Amino acid sequence: MVQAGSSCRDDRWSLLGMTALVTGGTQGIGHAVLEELAGLGAKVHTCSRNEAHLNACLHDWEMKGFQVTGSVCDVMSRAERVKLMDTVSSVFSRVLNILLSHPLLKASGVGSIVCISSIAGVVALNVGSIYGASKGAINQLTKDLACEWAKDNIRSNCVAPWFIRTPLVEAVRL
Repeated sequence: MVQAGSSCRDDRWSLLGMTALVTGGTQGIGHAVLEELAGLGAKVHTCSRNEAHLNACLHDWEMKGFQVTGSVCDVMSRAERVKLMDTVSSVFSRVLNILLSHPLLKASGVGSIVCISSIAGVVALNVGSIYGASKGAINQLTKDLACEWAKDNIRSNCVAPWFIRTPLVEAVRL
C-alpha cells in the first residue's frame, strides 16, 4: 500500500485529484478497495452502519495519511442514501466525479461505477442460490448501465471475485 503524499508505484496509477465513494468501506472487500484508492492518492468518502467501527477506521486512515471522510448510512434505506448523496456532494463540492447518482456522475464528465459482484453471479454453485441471484442482478445492472450511460461518458464495470474470506463468509458458515 502506498501512503498518501508519497510517490505512487508508477505515475500512471496516481489518483491524485480524484474522488471516490466506497460504500461499506470499513470491512471486507470495500475496506481493501478504499485503502488502495486512498493509497494511490484519491480523496475517498465511505459509509458504514456502525458508527464506532467507522470512527475507528477513520482514525486508522488518518494515521496512514489517507484523505478519507465518512458518515453513518444504511444504503438499504432510500432516505439514508439521499442523505449520503447530500453529504458526499458537500464533501466533494468542487470535484464531482463520485459514485452516487447519474446527475452527479454526468456532471463530472468522467464518471465511473465499479460494482462488486461474485463469481456466484456467473456460475452455478451448490450453495447460496439467493446470494448468486443477487450477484447476477448486479452483473446485469452493470451491463445495462454501461450501455445506457456511455453517452454521458460514464463507465460501468463489475469485479466478480471468487471466494474471499470475510466476516460475511464466517457468518454464513455458522
